[in-house]
Amino acid sequence: MALEQGQRQEPSGTSSKPRLWDRFISDRDKEIYSKSGFGASVGLGERPGMLIIDAQYRTTGEGSVPIKEAMEQYATAVGEDAWKAVWNIEKLVAQFRGKGWPVMYAQGERTGSQEGARYTDKIPALAADYNLPGSRGAQIVEPLTPDPADVIIYKRFPSIFFGTNLITQLVNHGVDTLIVVGCTTSGCVRGTVVDGMSYGFRCIVPEDCVWDRGEASHAINLFDMAQKYADVMPLEELQPQLETLVAATE
Repeated sequence: MALEQGQRQEPSGTSSKPRLWDRFISDRDKEIYSKSGFGASVGLGERPGMLIIDAQYRTTGEGSVPIKEAMEQYATAVGEDAWKAVWNIEKLVAQFRGKGWPVMYAQGERTGSQEGARYTDKIPALAADYNLPGSRGAQIVEPLTPDPADVIIYKRFPSIFFGTNLITQLVNHGVDTLIVVGCTTSGCVRGTVVDGMSYGFRCIVPEDCVWDRGEASHAINLFDMAQKYADVMPLEELQPQLETLVAATE
C-alpha cells in the first residue's frame, strides 16, 4: 500500500528473517546503515507495472544446468539460478495479466561493437553473434513469451530507461510502481531501479526473480538497493501485497 507523506515503514533491508546478503554484509555495516536512516520502505502505489529485464537465452542458457555448463554455449549465460528466477517470474506474470496490469520487456541486443561504444569495450562478449537481433540468444525465453498486449523495449545499454520511450509507455499506462525482475542484479536491474527511482517511481525488486553470475554481486547489490532505491523482498511476500492492493482499489 502507498505510504502517507512522512510515514515510515520497517526498513526493507533489515528484516529479522535470514536474507541472501547476510553472509556478505557485516553486522557493523548493517548497524551503520540502520543508524544512518537508510532502508525505509517505499511501499506500493496504486498502479504497478512489471519490467522484465533481459530474460533472454543469452542470459539464462538453454536449460537449468550449472553456470559453467551454460556458459559453454553462451558466455553470458547463468544457468540454473537464472531458470529458478524465470519460473518465479512466470508466476508473477500470470498474476499481472490476470489483473490487467502492464507487462513490459527489456530486450537487450547489439548490432555491432561500435554501437555499444564503451559498453562493448568493457564487455566484449556483448558483441557476440548470439546478441544480434533475430538470433536465438537474443530471444526472450519461452516461459516468458510476450503476449500481443505486452510492450517490448529494445535497449542497448544497462538501464531500460536510457535512449528508449519507456517513460512514455509508463505514463500511457498510468504506472506509479515498478516491479523490476530479470538480470543482472548488479547491472541492468540495478541501473533500471536507480533510474526508475530517480524519475519518481516506487521500485520493488522480488529477490528470487532476479539473477546474476556473481554470488557476491547478486547479494550485495540486493542489499544496497534495499538500503537506497527499492523495496527488496521474496516473491511470496510480494504477491499477497499485490492482491491486497487490488482489493483496496477495485
